[in-house]
Amino acid sequence: MRIAILGGDGFVGWPTCLHLSAQGHEVHILDNLSRRWIDTELGVQSLTPMDSIQERCRIWKEVTGETIHFHLLDLAKEYERLKQWLVEIRPEAVIHFAEQRAAPYSMKTDRHKVYTVNNNTNATHNLLAAMVESGIDAHLVHLGTMGVYGYSSVGAPIPEGYLDVTIDTPAGPKEQEILYPTRPGSVYHMTKSLDQILFQFYAQNDGLRITDLHQGIVWGTHTDQTRRHEQLINRFDYDGDYGTVLNRFLIQAAIGYPLTVHGTGGQTRAFIHIQDSVRCIELALKDAPDRGDRVKIFNQMTETHRVRDLAEKVAGLTGAEVKYLPNPRKEAPENDLIVKNDQFLALGLNPTTLAEGLLSEVVDVAKKYAHRIDRSRVAAVSAWTKDIAAKVDHDPEGKALRSVS
Repeated sequence: MRIAILGGDGFVGWPTCLHLSAQGHEVHILDNLSRRWIDTELGVQSLTPMDSIQERCRIWKEVTGETIHFHLLDLAKEYERLKQWLVEIRPEAVIHFAEQRAAPYSMKTDRHKVYTVNNNTNATHNLLAAMVESGIDAHLVHLGTMGVYGYSSVGAPIPEGYLDVTIDTPAGPKEQEILYPTRPGSVYHMTKSLDQILFQFYAQNDGLRITDLHQGIVWGTHTDQTRRHEQLINRFDYDGDYGTVLNRFLIQAAIGYPLTVHGTGGQTRAFIHIQDSVRCIELALKDAPDRGDRVKIFNQMTETHRVRDLAEKVAGLTGAEVKYLPNPRKEAPENDLIVKNDQFLALGLNPTTLAEGLLSEVVDVAKKYAHRIDRSRVAAVSAWTKDIAAKVDHDPEGKALRSVS
C-alpha cells in the first residue's frame, strides 16, 4: 500500500513509518519539521540524540533495504502544494499526525494558543479539502486524543465516539446517535474536538473514508524497529511542555529529581505503550470504513491509572522521592475514567501493560543520556490561567537562592 504519513518525523509518527515500511508498504513522510523548531524555541532537546530526517531515512535504507521518502511540506500553509502532491502520488492511505500535540505548549501564551489553532485546524481542513479536490479515494487515519472527552466523572464507560440518546419530540421520545459530547481541557484538545466536526462533515458530504483514533497518553521508548540501529531511535521528550507524565516520572527517577505530582494526583488518565500505538494504527488501516460510512472512531488506549498511583509505582521501583506541587492546569482535582476499547481488542490487539521490565527500560535509556538533560526544563510551569500562573512552583528541587533577611 502507498501510505502518506503526515508528521512522520514526530514522536509517534517516526516509529509508525518504520513499522509500516517494515511490512513492505511504500511510505512517504510529509513534514514541515516544526517540532524541531519548537525545540529550538524552548531551548530544550530530545533526551535521545536525533539525526536529521534525511539521515534517519538513509539509515533505515541501509539496515533494511526499504526506502522511506521524505517531502518537506507545511500542511497548514501550502494547500496548493499539498493538493498537487496528492494528485501526483495518489496515496491509498493517509495517516495524519501533523498537529501541535502538547496541551501545556498550547496554553503557554496567547501566541501559542493562536499558533496551535492555526496550525492544527488549517492542517486538518486543508488535507480534507485537498483529498476531495484531488479525487483520491484514500483512507484517512487521524491521531486524535482521549482528551476530547474531558476528564469529568460521569460514572459510565466512555463509548468509542458515539452516544445513544433519547430526545423528547412532540410525537414522543426519539432515539438518536450523536458524537459523544466534547469537553476539551486545553486549546490543543479543543483543536482535536474541532477535527471531529470537520471529519463528520466531510464524511457525510463528500464520502471521505475516515478513522479517528482517540489515543491515550503514550509512554515507552522503543519499538521493534527503532531497536534495529541506534540512529533509528525515537525522540524522547522530558520537559514540562512535551514530556508525557509517565515518561517524565521515569526520567525524574533516573536523574534523582523529585517525581512531580501536580495537585492531588487524583487525575485518572488513559495510557498506551508506543509499540501498541503503532500496532493500533496498523490494525486501523486494515479495517477501513466504506465510502458513505460514518467516521469510524476507536479509543486507542490499553489501561487507565491515577497519576499519584503511577508516581508511587515508579517510586517503589526506583526509590525516588514523590513531591506534590500546585497544579498548573485548570482541571478537577479527582476524576474517574472508564473507557471502552472493544474494537481494537476485537481486531487482535494484545495490550502491553505497565510491566516493570519496560519501565526499567525507560530508566536505563534516561541514565544513558542523562548528560543531555537540562534540569531547569524538567518542571511543568505552563499555566492555564494568569491566576494559576502566580501559584506555579518553578523550583521543585529547592535550589534557587533564598533570602535570609
